[in-house]
Amino acid sequence: MNQVPRILVVDDEPFNLDYLEQELSEANYEIVSASNGQEALQKVGEVTPDLILLDIMMPVMDGFTTLEKLKADIATRDIPVVIISASHDLQSVVKGIKLGAEDYLAKPFEPILLHARIQASLEKKRLRDEQRRLISTFADSHVADELMKQGFSLGGKHTRITAMFTDIRNFTAITEANDPVDVIDLINQYYSIVIGSVQSFGGNANQMQGDGLMSFFGAPVPHPDHAQRAVLAALDISKKLEAFNQAQAEREAIQIQIGIGIATGQVVAGYAGTQSRATYICIGDPVNLCSRLETHTKKVKRQIVIDGSTRQELDPSIEVVALGEELFRGKTIPVQIFALHLES
Repeated sequence: MNQVPRILVVDDEPFNLDYLEQELSEANYEIVSASNGQEALQKVGEVTPDLILLDIMMPVMDGFTTLEKLKADIATRDIPVVIISASHDLQSVVKGIKLGAEDYLAKPFEPILLHARIQASLEKKRLRDEQRRLISTFADSHVADELMKQGFSLGGKHTRITAMFTDIRNFTAITEANDPVDVIDLINQYYSIVIGSVQSFGGNANQMQGDGLMSFFGAPVPHPDHAQRAVLAALDISKKLEAFNQAQAEREAIQIQIGIGIATGQVVAGYAGTQSRATYICIGDPVNLCSRLETHTKKVKRQIVIDGSTRQELDPSIEVVALGEELFRGKTIPVQIFALHLES
């Protein structure tokens, strides 16, 4: 929520707009106004209000249509909406509440009730924002969005994903040779690079394992091009890490090298654990294989190694180098593997 709560007032009656703008400005709210639903949706995209006071009967686009569009959009559905209605129009009030409005205000406005309902709606939004922030601290942003939207239940479903595992090479030697405070700072910077890239390409930065990170593309948010997204994220990580190491070299600080393994295939994805403690996981061959591929990067002296299933789903513009077949531990059939070509 903004430091000064921002309220969008939507009403086609100039008198109502003037009254609400004056009344709310005096209460130290930032006020933005719109005269119809279409203009309101445009303003929402521009200023991201903390609360919307929405009239029902308006030209161009009425309040009901506007409310439906707001609640259908993942980016705006959590903005609380208080509908404005004539005191005798109970049917409109009920319909608005069913469509997702937080509360209602009757015309003519009673100042004490106006401020009470605005404060209550803003407090509910503050609590929802805090809940989302806390969930996002301990879960990927996509998992947090799914939890906020659909709630939590144990169980999984079959789906096709691309799994990616990244790991710092020679991390034990780094920890032995450097101050623990510096190592923790290094880890945080490393995670910032990797998680930022994963999330920017729609991936789920899922499990931190010391200096390693498991990420999934295609779950919980489905993307038909999940393999392409994973590979582009890996290339982005490589590019950012190169810039990071250059900066570290100039400061005579610790530099890091990493390996990345990527595999595509069927998994079971969902929440595992108990009702009191659970995590979002994917179980299946690609998860194990991408870890094996990351380990194999050391043997073949390549930074990013992918399996044949991932290669088949990539855009032809992505350059790869065939490394032949490899029989990994736990597998009965050799796997075709490829290295991504990195720009020098």
